[in-house]
Amino acid sequence: MGTLYYGDSRFAIPVDDRALAHLKVVIVNKLRRGESFAFSWVKSRAEGHGRSTVWLSPQLALHFEFEGSKAPTLNRRWLEELSLAASGGTGLVMLEEPSENEPVAATTAAVV
Repeated sequence: MGTLYYGDSRFAIPVDDRALAHLKVVIVNKLRRGESFAFSWVKSRAEGHGRSTVWLSPQLALHFEFEGSKAPTLNRRWLEELSLAASGGTGLVMLEEPSENEPVAATTAAVV
């Protein structure tokens, strides 16, 4: 289980290493272009359930910490779906990993 540290690092978001690797690509690409956006996730049982959202912008510090030492092979389809969601009105949300052969959902950003 990896961790995404937001802001001053006191705010930690636990994320599976594989999912975090995909989120990192999407987040870094958007921030590199100077884009700000919302990131939402469902809290785990240990966190007390519920949902949370943070506003990500190039001015805030982020730290991606992975438990494993090897970077996974990235799923291009998943990156595309996460990128579509991040550009939509609701912002980036953690989506289930699709099969590489599944087409990108045209309504991903609107459905999420």
